[in-house]
Amino acid sequence: MTLPWRHLLRTLCLETSFPRMPKKCPSLSLGAFWTSGTKLSLHTKPRMPPCDFTPERYQSLAYSRVLDMHKKHFSPVQTAYFSEPLLLHQGHMEWLFDYQGNRYLDFFSGIVTVSVGHCHPKVNAVAQKQMGCLWHTSALFFHPQIHAYAEKLSALLPEPLKIIFLVNSGSEANDLAMMMARAHSNNMDVISFRGGYHGSSPYTLSLSNVGSYRMTLSSGTGCQSTMCPDVFRGPWGGSHCRDSPVQTVRKCNCAPDCCQAKDQYIEQFKDTLNTSVAKSIAGFFVEPIQGVNGAVQYPKGFLKEAFELVRERGGMCIVDEVQTGFGRLGSHFWGFQTHGVLPDIVTMAKGIANGFPMAAVVTTPEIAKSLGKRLWHFNTFGGSPMACAIGSAVLEVIKEEHLQENSHEVGTYMLLKFAKLRDEFEIIGDVRGKGLLIGIEMVKDKISCQPLPSEEVSQIHEDCKDMGLLIGRGGIFSQTFRIAPSMCISKTDADFAVEVFRSVLIRHMERKAK
Repeated sequence: MTLPWRHLLRTLCLETSFPRMPKKCPSLSLGAFWTSGTKLSLHTKPRMPPCDFTPERYQSLAYSRVLDMHKKHFSPVQTAYFSEPLLLHQGHMEWLFDYQGNRYLDFFSGIVTVSVGHCHPKVNAVAQKQMGCLWHTSALFFHPQIHAYAEKLSALLPEPLKIIFLVNSGSEANDLAMMMARAHSNNMDVISFRGGYHGSSPYTLSLSNVGSYRMTLSSGTGCQSTMCPDVFRGPWGGSHCRDSPVQTVRKCNCAPDCCQAKDQYIEQFKDTLNTSVAKSIAGFFVEPIQGVNGAVQYPKGFLKEAFELVRERGGMCIVDEVQTGFGRLGSHFWGFQTHGVLPDIVTMAKGIANGFPMAAVVTTPEIAKSLGKRLWHFNTFGGSPMACAIGSAVLEVIKEEHLQENSHEVGTYMLLKFAKLRDEFEIIGDVRGKGLLIGIEMVKDKISCQPLPSEEVSQIHEDCKDMGLLIGRGGIFSQTFRIAPSMCISKTDADFAVEVFRSVLIRHMERKAK
């Protein structure tokens, strides 16, 4: 699919070089690491697709000065990728440029946030126009942008999900959603999946069940984790379970319309309801596909049955669309639609405004009324004129440039190509996902499925960067590569990403063999 903005003349093609990587002779003893049929090749770096944008010359702080300032003024917690963190200077659509002018294909989009492309021309123009008109009012006054945006967003959600609360981040949205569920149900207990991530505020930390986000101090009460129905790493699941073009290599006896793994995981969910929470609960938080945990998918039909069980206990069903919404999954605009369910509350952020701070909680009039009886909810910055103007522009770009359809087409194409690499390399345990939310789980071998050691995953990650490809990491052991580019990417971009990943894995296998 050719996006409208790409019809501009492509007279400038920027060919940027990257630090040379040492050449190595192909090893002849790699049978233990590759499956049969893998071909050795010379180390030719995949050719980067052309780009019709030339970045400005970097004229700011020296790299050494940035490192010194970071060490002096910022948290000691290491968050930046790579042994030498990238100092980025400029972005254009799917491309990022560092301070030296090196070009990178961004396949993580600011942690699944830059939905329509870095500095998209239309979004830029709308932001610049609004900046010259009105920045901020607070909720004490009306402005047309917030009402126009609310109408556009509500039109994309089914009845009765029509009441919108605008906030500033995913954590803030999930905080509010948890409060809504408790206010409406008059109950306290909330259930969420192990491996799920719903924010890092003091309130949402108790919902997030990824070890590195858990605190030894008390962060929240009334939250109970339950088994994640992971058909790759969990005890049940196989080759017919996921809503994805790519299934696990583990076989199962399920019929296409009857998933035995789903039934087993539902029994575990029932066990949590019967033993670990009160008879009446406040709600169940769930991501349609787990993001931070590495694009983990559930058996088809699981959420539909789980929602019924939650509602029998008086609970609200809350879907966290922070990473899955706005067409990223391709087949549907919202992740919950892929499961055939209707939630009571939906939270969204990240791609909602292409990187501008914005988030939303959408619910029913009945639930909103219950919150209003308990709390005079107010947000100083939520729904600002700037955020709403940008949010509206993002929705328009998604529609005008058919980005949901592009996510489906290019995402499926890329998933199938990565699945071929799984068949080729013993250390790729699983390839999964839907649309442009993809996980590649690295293992020691396909028999044990033990996570590939962190130092090996880190080296592969670095090598991808050195070849011009930026990808993310996730999973309980940080063993899964996360592929979540802006929805404007092309099949040519996907081809480059797959070729880089294959070249890096060949290099890695040769290192191990030596």
